[in-house]
Amino acid sequence: DDAAVRALYETNVFGPLAVQRAVLPVLRRRRAGHVINISSIVGFATAPGWGVYASTKFAVEGFTETLHTELAPLGIHVTLVEPGFFRTDFLDPAGLHTGRDTIDDYASTAGAMRAAAARLNHAQPGDPAKAARAVVEMAAASEPPLRLPLGADTLKAFDAKLEAFRKEMDAWRHVALGTDYEEGQGQNQDRETPSR
Repeated sequence: DDAAVRALYETNVFGPLAVQRAVLPVLRRRRAGHVINISSIVGFATAPGWGVYASTKFAVEGFTETLHTELAPLGIHVTLVEPGFFRTDFLDPAGLHTGRDTIDDYASTAGAMRAAAARLNHAQPGDPAKAARAVVEMAAASEPPLRLPLGADTLKAFDAKLEAFRKEMDAWRHVALGTDYEEGQGQNQDRETPSR
């Protein structure tokens, strides 16, 4: 429901933004530092059943990617950590909030994901201690990455998305290119169009 969606955005989007507003003036004065925002596998390659959660992580990806370009000239690093499924309590009923109602039309998509999440709970492939060490190692690097995907499941999902994206973009490239003004075409038409 609306209240649950807003609560998720308060935590996952407005929370990191508030922290950044508090910290960035210090980092800008120092001309040094490293902002590390936690995204998710579904912040780049979403899956059925994760729509609202993924949308919060897509938001984090968007403002973090932009922040990366804005802070790089000031000597400040910015990284998105994109973990897959790690063996934590994340999928416990106390932590994973799902809607009370189910819709039969989504049984094979979101419904299947609910069942998979329950089966995967405490059997996730990722090791949280190794993830923590990877983040610490990345933070100590002189040239840290913009993105740090963690886990074989994340790499597999990202590779699949990039492949599908490239295939679709290539198939529709001619349509995209056909929407530009042709040389000398638009200038006169724009001037002649009466304003309303």
